[in-house]
Amino acid sequence: MAIDFELQDGIALITINRPERRNALDAEHYAALSQAWCRVRDDKDIQVAVVTGAGDRAFCAGADIKSWVGRESPLSELWLTQKDNLLNRGLEVWKPVIAAVNGACVGGGMTLLLGTDLRVAARGATFSLAEVKRGIIAANGGTQRIMKQLPYAIAMEVLLLGDTMDAETAARWGLVNRVVEPDELLPTAMEMARKIQKNAPLAVQAAKELAIRSQDLPLSEGLRMEQFVNRILHHSEDTRIAREAFTEKRQPEFKGN
Repeated sequence: MAIDFELQDGIALITINRPERRNALDAEHYAALSQAWCRVRDDKDIQVAVVTGAGDRAFCAGADIKSWVGRESPLSELWLTQKDNLLNRGLEVWKPVIAAVNGACVGGGMTLLLGTDLRVAARGATFSLAEVKRGIIAANGGTQRIMKQLPYAIAMEVLLLGDTMDAETAARWGLVNRVVEPDELLPTAMEMARKIQKNAPLAVQAAKELAIRSQDLPLSEGLRMEQFVNRILHHSEDTRIAREAFTEKRQPEFKGN
């Protein structure tokens, strides 16, 4: 199975390792990727995750089309909504996820990107949702998240034309945070992960959840949720650690409690 998982001092590095198939995903690899996200969600020793692709040609080319041709599944699977769930298909992972885009980010690779929180792209990386050219749509959140993450007309251009966007254009529209040279890609993503890791884990996860849920809530409800969460965090061990560290003028060592 070519979904590599490496844990480095609280940072999970997930690598889609099928460079010979441009890191495309068949059913087995989708299932393995689901297991990787569940581990990130459930393992208390993980604070941040970084996802990338092997090689320099592709971050992820989406579904491995050849493996899906002729593959049939019973209609009942349509209601197995939690089976092999993914980051971009409803799995709730409140730990920050950083994408390190090392090449073509296409179809399902693009919808995976849209499910991440921070994105670094190598110069030369490209982005597209070309499903309409094959008679289908960008599923797993493609038609949903793109409208929330890009201006309306730009999102529609991505969805309806299916054209390719270069890394510099993606950065200009805010689809990615930074564009770096290829040899700086993973070091930059890991540096961002380490900066996040220095912050209080509970506060980081709470901030991510509140921010994401705010997209579907009236402002009054979002503000009220903030009050409740902040009151809870004030009684956490991490808040006490932060107060003591501030008083003693040192870096806090958070416990995630």
